[in-house]
Amino acid sequence: MDQAAAGGRASSAGTIDNVVARIERIPTSWWHVRARIIVGVATFFDAFDALAIATALPVLVPMWKLTPPQIGMMISAGFVGQLIGALLFGWIAERFGRMPAMIGSIATFAVMSLVCAFAWDYNSLVAFRALQGIGLGGEVPVAAVYISELTKAQNRGRFVLLYELVFPIGLTGASLIGLWVVPHLGWQWMFYLGAIPAIVALMLRVLLPESPRWLAMRGRTAEAEQAVALIERESEKALGQPLPPPVPVATTQSVRASLSDLFGELYLRRTLVVWVIWFASYLVNYGLAIWLPTIYRTVFKLPLDVSLRYGLIMQVAGLVGTFICAMTIDAIGRRIWFAVAFAAAAASLGMLASIGGPTAEEVLLYMSIAYLFISTINIGLILYTPELYPTRVRALGVGTATAWLRFASIIGPTAVGYMIAGGLSSVFLWFGVVAAVGAVITAFFAIETKGRVLEEVSP
Repeated sequence: MDQAAAGGRASSAGTIDNVVARIERIPTSWWHVRARIIVGVATFFDAFDALAIATALPVLVPMWKLTPPQIGMMISAGFVGQLIGALLFGWIAERFGRMPAMIGSIATFAVMSLVCAFAWDYNSLVAFRALQGIGLGGEVPVAAVYISELTKAQNRGRFVLLYELVFPIGLTGASLIGLWVVPHLGWQWMFYLGAIPAIVALMLRVLLPESPRWLAMRGRTAEAEQAVALIERESEKALGQPLPPPVPVATTQSVRASLSDLFGELYLRRTLVVWVIWFASYLVNYGLAIWLPTIYRTVFKLPLDVSLRYGLIMQVAGLVGTFICAMTIDAIGRRIWFAVAFAAAAASLGMLASIGGPTAEEVLLYMSIAYLFISTINIGLILYTPELYPTRVRALGVGTATAWLRFASIIGPTAVGYMIAGGLSSVFLWFGVVAAVGAVITAFFAIETKGRVLEEVSP
């Protein structure tokens, strides 16, 4: 083969098309499951560390004599860091690769979790939580991009969301573990446990390759070949048979990344809609979920163990909802699922607001229903957002979108801290309206991506 032909084959677009064709013909095997488990462990602890503060607050509030605005600030501090982390590690993932970004984000939130355990007062814990948030904010979007880029179009929703189930499992795990750990060992132990993922950061580099799609897009042809060849070998070994020959499935444009990939004619509508969905769903989620154990404790005067148990019940409801979503979203589609889930959450919150002076049990019932539905959007967005952008800006697009999660997570808990004095009904009504707006925007403006190759959806 002459050099001109070899050079043509090594072109960026040609290499990407070849990598995509080879990935699309690989059946799901034990190698994919193992990759999902390894990355999933880190994502589990990302969720665990994000919610650890909710299990610690019922102890810290009376111990440090915190006011509602201070509680809101304590919760929101971590999300300020997550906002920075989502943007920072999204940029790192585009510039240096998915793997360095994942390793760096995991190491950051693991080390800072340990530091949080040594906080001596309100101000120190707020500062440490903000720094920990930088790592927490970077891990989930980059991990979602990495898993999506290893996955073929057929049944991508189920594959990615079964991996993403580890996030609500992590939330549930934080509630379940906190139910025993906080009363028996102390709130610090929630943060000691959150330092475990430092070990996972080492495993990622040793056991998993860089994303072949990203390597090909960056023109690192030899490394892309090595990465996809590794996946092929491991898949053939796991399947016990050779893979079928690759068939071209998409034609990729060989263009440089630019702002038009987020705000150009094709992508502007996608960007604005997905930002609204991220903001609305997480305003409801974190605005209420993190506050509820404290509300049960301070408003309804429930014992600590009962308050934590009620928080656990709601997390289990969310886990059930996300499992149903993972198993059915490839059939139903992203747009319809999100719109219906928003509407159902809005209805549940509206009914709760209409009660006036609800009991703790009524709050638990209606919030569990709302959380069951809103959790499916939270997890589904991790699947949906990477599908909306091309490989050249996928991590940055997801990082920017998740920044709206962080804005919502900063505003939501802080708003509850100021609104709670006016009664719980006004709080539930406000979040119900937010969910209703999310339903309308999604139903009329979101695009459908189910069953389509990433490069076909986002050229």
